[in-house]
Amino acid sequence: MNINNSDDTEQVRPIDRREAIRRVSALLGGAALVGGKALLAACERASFPLQEATLGDFTAKDIAFLDEIAETMLPATKTPGAKAAKTGAFMALMVTDSYRPAAQRAFREGMRKVDDAMRMANGLSFMEATPPQRSAVLTALDREQKREMDAREAATPPGEARAGPPAHYFRMMKELALLGYFTSEVGCKQALRYAESPGRFDPCIPYTPGDPAWADHA
Repeated sequence: MNINNSDDTEQVRPIDRREAIRRVSALLGGAALVGGKALLAACERASFPLQEATLGDFTAKDIAFLDEIAETMLPATKTPGAKAAKTGAFMALMVTDSYRPAAQRAFREGMRKVDDAMRMANGLSFMEATPPQRSAVLTALDREQKREMDAREAATPPGEARAGPPAHYFRMMKELALLGYFTSEVGCKQALRYAESPGRFDPCIPYTPGDPAWADHA
């Protein structure tokens, strides 16, 4: 389930967290992220907890499990993968800080369901599985969440906010893995390519009357 297809390892100028979040939202098709504004606000103020043994109810073992889920989606190729970006810790932090209790419970139960799906498919735990086995199971879960979320969307009258149970657990995992990776320094500087426009900040530059002004930055 390789989402990281970049072969470009050029070192580029990093972008700030707010811009990275905007771009990842576009990457996800412009859909509202699970967790809404609370998730984005938490993401903007968060520092990656690189040395934390636990995060809320998430143990180091849980974080390692999330790292492997994210790494299956975003494996190391010619650029570092999700584990290098500490994406598992990011996912745990965002669920702890910004998800409602019902969504937190659904996410935690979803971790068990991922492991159950692997045991049913291959007779071993997710952590014991090979990368191809992990990819096959997560791909099946991704199709499952897409069917469920599409059905919910179709059942919601136009113009009305969708209510009801939390999003499918794998939808949460996929969104957080993408958000965590592509707003990390690894994701911004190595997996993505970014050229600042118009370039570095120059407080005073030569100007010739009649030249057009610089456009605002996107």
